[in-house]
Amino acid sequence: MYVPNEKRYSSMSYNRVGNSGLKLPAISLGLWNNFGGEDVFENQRNMLRKAFDLGITHFDLANNYGPPPGSAEENFGHILEKDFRSYRDELVISTKAGFTMWPGPYGDWGSKKYLVSSLDQSLTRMGIDYVDIFYHHRPDPETPLEETMAALDLIVRQGKALYVGISNYGVEDTAKAIDILKKQGTPFIIHQAAYSMLNRWVEDGLTDLLAKEGAGCIAFVPLAQGLLTDKYLDGIPSDSRAAKAYIKSLSEKDVTPEAIEKVQKLNELARERGQSLAQMALMWVLQEQSVVSALIGASKVSQIEENVQALEHAGFSEEELTIIEEILK
Repeated sequence: MYVPNEKRYSSMSYNRVGNSGLKLPAISLGLWNNFGGEDVFENQRNMLRKAFDLGITHFDLANNYGPPPGSAEENFGHILEKDFRSYRDELVISTKAGFTMWPGPYGDWGSKKYLVSSLDQSLTRMGIDYVDIFYHHRPDPETPLEETMAALDLIVRQGKALYVGISNYGVEDTAKAIDILKKQGTPFIIHQAAYSMLNRWVEDGLTDLLAKEGAGCIAFVPLAQGLLTDKYLDGIPSDSRAAKAYIKSLSEKDVTPEAIEKVQKLNELARERGQSLAQMALMWVLQEQSVVSALIGASKVSQIEENVQALEHAGFSEEELTIIEEILK
């Protein structure tokens, strides 16, 4: 029987999401990869246990996470029942819908039909009555934004989600979504956006908008799918994500000589700071305006442990930030 660490809240920091009452751990765990039906169940279970033991209370999913699609939610539901059922009120569970999930005209994008149906399926797979956060996963170029936001509003009013947000939206569409939800009376509190030292698009207006509107940002792929770790310092190892053709999130074309040179220089600075490159990359993301949590992925327990240890290091001096800017130019 799993008994969590009694001191799990002593070292983790928790940040308020905008002007809401919700707080997220500085490090959250995403189940995008390594939690599907083709992965080792006991390893998944061990990672979730270790994460909770370290104070990670937020677990992030989506309807299509796997493979196969839906299997990450199913596996999470089994682990929740075995280990975390009595701790449900200490957890923030999020899921999303917006990418292809089932065939036909109602299994993709952002219609009210799809979003409501998808969340019902997600809740069944996970064996829970509600999620803490429900996101629309990507903009729909054809469905009116008013309908998509109305679906989020309906889901909150039905009690199927406590909070709602969006993911992968640009600045202009985010501003429109916030305005629509305001008029409907359901607060927009969070945007899940790709953000790392090597992908800084959120700095071009999104974080300013979120700060202005009293919302927060949770950064996914803060380690650039592993590129901001020591794995690629000498090129592409055969067991890496970039070497696996079936994983589309990072490819060999991303691991350019220029990128490796930047990573090597960043690694030197991280060593001078007494931390790993991954730890420094996480701390760098967290110092950005409006970013309340860094959403990590993991394939083994030791990666979670290393990432959480990032919080043991101090912030950046002005000199260090200047050096980082010079490297990233």
